[in-house]
Amino acid sequence: MAASRKPVHPDRRPAVVAGASSGIGAETAKALAAAGFPVALGARRVDRLEELASGIREAGGEAFVHPLDVASTESVEKFAAAAAAALGDIEVVVSNAGLLAPGAILDATTEQLATEFDVNVLGAHRLVHAFGVGMVERQRGDLVFVSSDTALRARPFMRGYSATKSGLEGLVEALQMELEGTGVRASIVRPGPTWSEMGSDWDAEAGAKVLTEWVKWGHARHSHFLKATAIADAITTVVSAPRGVHISPVDVNPEAPLSKEGQQ
Repeated sequence: MAASRKPVHPDRRPAVVAGASSGIGAETAKALAAAGFPVALGARRVDRLEELASGIREAGGEAFVHPLDVASTESVEKFAAAAAAALGDIEVVVSNAGLLAPGAILDATTEQLATEFDVNVLGAHRLVHAFGVGMVERQRGDLVFVSSDTALRARPFMRGYSATKSGLEGLVEALQMELEGTGVRASIVRPGPTWSEMGSDWDAEAGAKVLTEWVKWGHARHSHFLKATAIADAITTVVSAPRGVHISPVDVNPEAPLSKEGQQ
C-alpha cells in the first residue's frame, strides 16, 4: 500500500502585510519578499507603501500596494479583493496594524479605548474574516498576529494597549483550536521592547513618565531594545515552517548588553 503524500506549500505563496508602512510591518514585508513571497502591502499611508514597494521591486521582489484601514470592514474587504486579484490566492496574512497611546486608564474615555480595541482586536478579526474562509477552503494558509509582551505582563500608563493585546491573544488561541485539522495555522509573535514609530508621536513628558514607570515595576531590566528586523525574521520563520509544523507563540526579546567584565 503506497504511503500518503505529505502536504507541501505551493511554490507561490502570496502574503499580505497589514500595517506595512513602517516599523515591524515594513521590515516584515521586506523579509518576506526577500524569502520569495509576493507581498501585498496595506496601510493608510499609501505614499510610504509605494516607497517600500519600489525598494522591494528593485531588490527583485514582487510587491502590490493598496490602501488599508483595518478599522473599516469595507476597507478590509476592498483590500482583500484587490490583493487576490493582483497576486492570486493569499497564503499568508500578517496582522500587524496597531494603535498605541500613552495615558492612565482613569483618564481615558471609553471612546478612546474603543478606538484602540477597534484597531488592535477587531481589526485583526476583520482580516481573519476576509482571508481565513478561503484558506480553510484550500486547506492551507498562515494567519500571523503581532502581539506584545504586554499581553502577559501589563505595563502602566499605556492606556488600553495591554488589554487589547491580551484580548487579541485570547482570540487567536481560540481561533487556532477552531482551525485544528483544517491545514490553516494561526500563530502569535510576541515582541518585547522594539524600536518603531509606535510611541514616536508622544510628547517628551508622557514618554518619560511611561519609561520611569516601566523601571519602577521591573519592566525595563536593561536599556536594549529590539530592531524591527528581529521581529520580521521571526515572522518569516513561522510562515516558512513546513506544513504539519506549527510554531506559536514566539517570544522575541532583546538581550541585555554584555557586562564589561565578560566582553570579548
